[in-house]
Amino acid sequence: MPETETKPPAQPLLRVKDLKVHFPVHGGVFRRVVDHVKAVDGVGFDVPRGSTVGLVGESGSGKTTIGRSIVRLNTVTAGSILYEGKEISRLSRSAFFSYRKRIQMIFQDPFNSLNPRMTVERIIGEALAIHFPGRDAKWRRERCGELLRQVGLDKEHLRRYPHEFSGGQRQRIGIARALAVEPEFIICDEPVSALDVSVQAAIVNLLQDLQQQLGLTYLFIAHDLAVVEHISDTVLVMTGGKIVEQATAGEIYRNPQHEYTRKLLEAVPKF
Repeated sequence: MPETETKPPAQPLLRVKDLKVHFPVHGGVFRRVVDHVKAVDGVGFDVPRGSTVGLVGESGSGKTTIGRSIVRLNTVTAGSILYEGKEISRLSRSAFFSYRKRIQMIFQDPFNSLNPRMTVERIIGEALAIHFPGRDAKWRRERCGELLRQVGLDKEHLRRYPHEFSGGQRQRIGIARALAVEPEFIICDEPVSALDVSVQAAIVNLLQDLQQQLGLTYLFIAHDLAVVEHISDTVLVMTGGKIVEQATAGEIYRNPQHEYTRKLLEAVPKF
């Protein structure tokens, strides 16, 4: 019988290898560097295309630092961030520009992440003007209206300001802004932690629907294992700048291996 060829495993959309992000601590009269905070210290994981990888840990564990490093809001100390096999963490600003369309971020606080002096149309349309410079204002306005409908809002909201919306509605605006440039990978940085429990499920369901409709890939950052388990295919548990456990969402719940994971599970409210 002829031998069957085995296909090599598919390349992950994102691969993080031995990532380190250390922040300097200044002290003394001359404010010299006297130490470093190791916010992320040797972390590695893959994010397969079309999947959701949950990154969970307490405040200060380093999970948000990872997300911000991927979109170049933090400087990487060592290690690699590979996007479709290409190192992106050390690209120049101009070379990284094309990746800003492909990689977007939804921020934790839906109020502080939206400029209170800008209308919804300007908030969403700002990225469109930057990344689609050949399009006119009419096209941008129509596109903003489409995006609002996509996240469950109405085009009439375009003229309003952030303070006129509830927390859940503001987060929907933040999601629309992230979708504006048609990304393929979105970092969700605790997107429901600042919302009422009654609103959290609606936002998580919206993200899942958008993933199916648009073929999105997510890195979902949270401190609540219950939320992460609901949306994620794979869960990474992080503490002290390191990943201490990695498993499927179901396995994390059924058979946690690390003591820290068990403590996180014990903190999940029981109803």
